[in-house]
Amino acid sequence: MVREISIGTVKIGGGNPLVFIAGPCVIENELTTLRAAEKLSEISSSLAIQVVFKSSYDKANRTSVSSFRGPGIAEGLAILSKVKKETGLSVISDVHTVEEIAEAADVLDCLQIPAFLCRQTDIITAAARTGKALNVKKGQFLAPADVKNIVGKASSAGNEKIMITERGTTFGYNNLVVDMRSIPIIQSFGVPVVFDATHSVQLPGGQGTSSGGEREFISPLARAAVAAGCDALFTEVHESPDTAPCDGPTMLPIDDFSALAQKLIELHDIVKG
Repeated sequence: MVREISIGTVKIGGGNPLVFIAGPCVIENELTTLRAAEKLSEISSSLAIQVVFKSSYDKANRTSVSSFRGPGIAEGLAILSKVKKETGLSVISDVHTVEEIAEAADVLDCLQIPAFLCRQTDIITAAARTGKALNVKKGQFLAPADVKNIVGKASSAGNEKIMITERGTTFGYNNLVVDMRSIPIIQSFGVPVVFDATHSVQLPGGQGTSSGGEREFISPLARAAVAAGCDALFTEVHESPDTAPCDGPTMLPIDDFSALAQKLIELHDIVKG
């Protein structure tokens, strides 16, 4: 049985309705971040769905040294705090070092461990000890069964509030592929599974100094993951993806999010009976 975990007032797993984690890849500035959060809050209310706002204050894993990383922890957390106060949405963001975890936990409702750090014992256990919910993104280099060890690390620190995000597996050069069997395999460890519909269509390093992507496959992969029984959907959205400074090729236009969410809710209801 998949356990239920809470991110603020949002409940994931345990037979709850499909949850959406959404927002721009990275915080660009306060204005655009709040605008995106307000739009997602409106969609959450109009569709009666649970939405958690995600945006990174720092993207440490970048293709190039010149890649845009975000405003940094102090300014970024201040903006995310404002998102919480003005929209009521719970917030999630990446942590990259043990040293930043305590400061991040003061604001975030959920700490996200990036895919390339998913085997780092110290960062997982330190994040778990905060008592906050954890979202660990399964590395592109891991088999689904390997996730059991990640869950064990969080549990060893006294935290069962962990969910795992499936974001594709490396398939040759500059490509990812998703094995939908991973969703029930990971759920067999008792944890909710989030499907990352945007990073799964990424072409890592595919543009030389940045990653490419195949945005047209976001919707079919999202539908497949919901059909396979995922507990939540992770979708990075942006008001103008083609001009975004980070992960533009894999972000969904925010104006398209509502229609996709509606389709996925209907599909989830069918799958869950």
